[in-house]
Amino acid sequence: MKKNIFSALLFLNMILSAAACFAADLSVDEIVARGNKVAYYEGNDGSAQVKMTITDAQGRVRNREFQILRLNIEDGGAQKYYVYFKEPADVRDMVYMVWKYIDRDDDRWMYLPALDLVRRIAASDKRSSFVGSNFVYEDISGRSLDLDKHELVGEENGLYKIKNTPKDTQDVEFAYFYVYIDKTNFMPMRAEYYNNQDKLIKTIEALEVKDVSGYPTVMKSKAADIETGSNTVMQFGDVQYDIGLQDDIFTERYLRRPPRKWLK
Repeated sequence: MKKNIFSALLFLNMILSAAACFAADLSVDEIVARGNKVAYYEGNDGSAQVKMTITDAQGRVRNREFQILRLNIEDGGAQKYYVYFKEPADVRDMVYMVWKYIDRDDDRWMYLPALDLVRRIAASDKRSSFVGSNFVYEDISGRSLDLDKHELVGEENGLYKIKNTPKDTQDVEFAYFYVYIDKTNFMPMRAEYYNNQDKLIKTIEALEVKDVSGYPTVMKSKAADIETGSNTVMQFGDVQYDIGLQDDIFTERYLRRPPRKWLK
C-alpha cells in the first residue's frame, strides 16, 4: 500500500514538474492569450445568473440582477453576448448585446424598454460605466489583446505579473495596468489600473474561483474605484457551459423579444 502511494505521489510530482517547465517556456503573449481564453472563452457557449451590488462612496447600495448568455464564434476570436436585466423594476427587460471582434471595434446595442428604444453604443463609450457600476462595458466581454503592449515583469505568490500599456491612450482613462494571472490554471486574478502619475485608480479582482464542468470559473468579482471609494461586486450563480445556444438569439429582433427558452 505504501509503495502504491509513493508511486502515485512520484507520478503526480513528475506531472507538476513538467507543467511548471512548460509554463516557464511560455512567452508573455502566450500567457496573456491563455489568460484571456480562461476568462472569456471556456466551453462553446455559456450562461450565468448575476447579482450585482453597487456601493457608492457614502455607503449607499443599489442592486442589479441579470443573466448573461455567451456564444463563441471563433476560438479565442469573435463572440456574441446577450445580457438580460431582471431586477430592479427600473431596468427590468433591458437588454445589452455585444458582437465582439478581434480586428475591429465591437458592435454594441442597448434596448431601453421604457422608451421602446434600441440604442447603438459608440465605440468611444466602451470605457463608460456599465449600468452605473464600477465595471465598464469593455469589462463584460473583454478587452482586445491587440490594443495593448504586454510585458512579463515578474511573478508574485504563484501569479504571473503582466504590465499592459495601451498602444492608443486617447480613449482610455489609464496609462497602463497590471494583470496577475494564476500560473496553475491561467485565471486572471487581479487587475490594477494606474494613471500618468503612477497612481492606482482602479482595481478588479476575482474573489472566488470554482471548478464548473471542468472549467475554472469566477464566481465572485469586485471592481473598486480607488479615487471615489465606490465599488461593485458581482456574484455569479447557476453557471453552465455548452448548453447549445443558437446564433439567431444574438440579433436585434431579440432585443425587444427576449429568448425565453434560454432565460431563467
